[in-house]
Amino acid sequence: MNFAIMKKIAFALLMMVSSLYAISCSSTTTNSANTETPNSNTASVISETANTKDTTKTGKTIIVDVRTPEEWNNDGHADCTTLIPLNELESKMESLRGYDKIVLVCRSGGRAGKAKELLESKGFKGVSNAGPWQNAPCK
Repeated sequence: MNFAIMKKIAFALLMMVSSLYAISCSSTTTNSANTETPNSNTASVISETANTKDTTKTGKTIIVDVRTPEEWNNDGHADCTTLIPLNELESKMESLRGYDKIVLVCRSGGRAGKAKELLESKGFKGVSNAGPWQNAPCK
């Protein structure tokens, strides 16, 4: 089999595994009435194959890690984040519409800053750069 094809298949599998991992990491919190409600910082998985049950997204926050899949898998990531690499952000940004807050993280804050500029140039509001992925405001 051609090396380029194998590389594409491996990348596709990596993206699918990352998406499944992000889905499995959703969390809940208990309110004062002891009923479980979704945490407002729980990240929805943004991928071409993911189906989300929450279509309104109003009042929601999403935390997006804009590093590469290799960095996400090899260097670690916060469980509450969704992986959308910076080089894919423009093609996937419509899936972020409707979120009240978009928090961006990366390795040091540089790519998150570029992602913030891109989103704001496309009319997004409530976008912030939290810097390194370790600063992701998971609750």
